[in-house]
Amino acid sequence: MAASRQGLRRALRSSSPGPAWSRAHAEARGRPKPEYDAVVIGAGHNGLVAAAYLQRLGVNTAIFERRHVIGGAAVTEEIIPGFKFSRASYLLSLLRPQIYTDLELKKYGLRLHLRNPYSFTPMLEEPTMSKAPRSLLLGTDVAENQKQISQFSQKDAQAFPRYEEFMKRLVLAINPLLDAAPVDTVALQHGSLLQRLRALASIGPLLKAGRTLGAQLPHCYQVLTAPISNVLDHWFESEPLKATLATDAVIGAMSSPHTPGSGYVLLHHVMGGLEGTQGAWGYVQGGMGALSDAIACSATAHGASIFTEKTVAKVQVNSEGRLQGVVLQDGLEVRSRVVLSSAPPQVTFLKLTPQECLPEAFVRRISQLDTKSPVTKINVAVDRLPNFLAAPNAPTGQPLPHHQCSIHLNCEDTLLLHQAFEDAMDGLPSHRPMIELCIPSSLDPTLAPPGCHAISLFTQYTPYTLAEGRAWDEQERNAYADKVFDCVEAYAPGFKSSVVGRDVLTPPDLERVFGLPGGNIFHCAMSLDQLYFARPVPQYSGYRCPLQGLYLCGSGAHPGGGVMGAAGRNAAHVVFQDLKSM
Repeated sequence: MAASRQGLRRALRSSSPGPAWSRAHAEARGRPKPEYDAVVIGAGHNGLVAAAYLQRLGVNTAIFERRHVIGGAAVTEEIIPGFKFSRASYLLSLLRPQIYTDLELKKYGLRLHLRNPYSFTPMLEEPTMSKAPRSLLLGTDVAENQKQISQFSQKDAQAFPRYEEFMKRLVLAINPLLDAAPVDTVALQHGSLLQRLRALASIGPLLKAGRTLGAQLPHCYQVLTAPISNVLDHWFESEPLKATLATDAVIGAMSSPHTPGSGYVLLHHVMGGLEGTQGAWGYVQGGMGALSDAIACSATAHGASIFTEKTVAKVQVNSEGRLQGVVLQDGLEVRSRVVLSSAPPQVTFLKLTPQECLPEAFVRRISQLDTKSPVTKINVAVDRLPNFLAAPNAPTGQPLPHHQCSIHLNCEDTLLLHQAFEDAMDGLPSHRPMIELCIPSSLDPTLAPPGCHAISLFTQYTPYTLAEGRAWDEQERNAYADKVFDCVEAYAPGFKSSVVGRDVLTPPDLERVFGLPGGNIFHCAMSLDQLYFARPVPQYSGYRCPLQGLYLCGSGAHPGGGVMGAAGRNAAHVVFQDLKSM
């Protein structure tokens, strides 16, 4: 049963404020040693993964994090007393399976809640005495999916299993490319014999991808390069299904379903899996910060040192142009043989690295990276479950299967998504924003007081700068949040009266709090011109940079964003090989 307002207020008053994260692994009060083998800038999940691997390989490693809490965007924070939020990233699927195993994350406390069904799209239709609005509920049961889709199209119901098999084959082909550095084209041309041999060996995953695709290669090329609307039009005719699938192609991206190349973003979001189930998404017990804590636990158990509230001010280079370590904001110098940065490329190379140590052309390319973001994240505390007209709540108030899903609102038609995008291109927050509503407390009751729930609203499109150069102030921020709440209210009457608190993060807020340039959750756009060979820029896609000893290990490096850990893992192996030859 939902908690009464009075009872909830009592619960909140008795709740202790402050961030909901484990301090057991962070040496926040300790003093760093003067020298380490490796220093990692930033304790985001990729930085933690890189440190954990290096430490296990015998490389004495320290991590310096500017915030009071580890995890970067994969963090749990108690913004509203009594409610624990995955404040930025909020779902898990993409973390590479090798990382689960190698870092023994289950041993160090990682617990997951898999979702099935996983997607719920209610229609905004007028209910009648005999009929509720329609909805589309998708999960792992093929027959049930077809039954759901047949409400809108029998043809699409028959095509959907074939579409899923096609996407699985593409994922199978791309998978090997995620777990190794891109082919080093510079080494192939100009490297030593050993470097050329290593570069030749790195072509293997590309060849394997080609063999896996076989005759499907042209179709894969189309998915990677075409607007996702074209791809989905080839498969389906019903708009609710197409719009639901299209959300994965534009989420986090300042692009429309009609934007060429949007297909890759969809592929990026279906290439994960959990506990052996391909494509599965789930909630982390205790919020996303619990994942970061588990990785940190694995790293510190083997000797890594993690320091919070220790901001790196600059990368230290000696008079001969050789990397020496880092200088912290408090003036402390920490020497190291190598430095890995999980910060975005723009922060790493334009703010922390002495510009005279980098070629002008490289600096110019980094400064031109596309970081546009459409995302405003709203974390909401409510005193009862949303009650959707298309799927009314149970009398007991207990969560139903659709409450555990990604709930897609304003997603009945791809035209709605395109119109929302066009609003942002005009400098306006979308009039009918695309909303992905998730209720992690439906599966993890530890996140909220009894009867209450912690809700994540991942919304777009919102421009970084509003029309006429206006900045996001409190009035604009609240006006947009109110608009989002009005949209939710239309699908689930009573939602607005259930809200007891909210945390609104516009693109500038995401930049300020989490250090994401432009508020971009991927550090820079996941467009084809900023992927693989060209991430972050051509000739420097293999984690190294023009300054020897400095490496990129965050989402701005290959294979990109999402809570994947691949960039951290791959970078650690590149660094380890380089250390052996230093």
